[in-house]
Amino acid sequence: MARGHRGRRADPFHGYATALRTSLPGATRVLDAFHVTRLGFAAVDDVRRRVQQESTGHRGRREDPLFTIRRLLRRGADNLSDRAWVRLLAGLDAGDTDDEQIGRTWIAAQDLRLLFNEPDRDRAERRPLRWFVHCADSNIPELPHLARTIDAWREELLAYFDTGGVSNGPTEAMNLLIKKIKRVGPGFRNFENYRLRLLLHCGVDWHTQQPTRIRGRLPRLAA
Repeated sequence: MARGHRGRRADPFHGYATALRTSLPGATRVLDAFHVTRLGFAAVDDVRRRVQQESTGHRGRREDPLFTIRRLLRRGADNLSDRAWVRLLAGLDAGDTDDEQIGRTWIAAQDLRLLFNEPDRDRAERRPLRWFVHCADSNIPELPHLARTIDAWREELLAYFDTGGVSNGPTEAMNLLIKKIKRVGPGFRNFENYRLRLLLHCGVDWHTQQPTRIRGRLPRLAA
């Protein structure tokens, strides 16, 4: 799990790496797109909160322009509609700093995300150089910190392309769904009932035998 930038370096999966060294020494450690993208957008959130606090003196509120676009800042640029682009640019224009710290951090996060669109390891290995230079010259505290983290895990990141894009993102997503059911259903005492509830919530395809169709017309009355 990624940690925030305050106090220590963000670490995508230090706990998992320690477990792998002890239990599976021959396993390949991979820093997948799920965790890298999460680190990039976490840096955007950190910059947005800092700028919000410095410019207004308080945390984000419903009427603050930066608070209204907080979810848009965590989306991929290719997933934004025309209306979302208008809202995003208007919020940045109203709340970003004069040197556009939030906007430049958002661009860095998008570039980091697009790294995983490269077709092979060789091209992916050449691409981060420009990104590292952008982070180093940005004068934004969160970006050099993010760059150091990615550089420290560069081999694990490039291993993503050696393993065909392996990721534990789907596993973590399923685990979050299971935890959600556990939070809202503390009264489960029977494990089988709990298991069925999890299967229903997680979208399992049930192979249920179809019952006989009900006759669509009324029976003929006897004379």
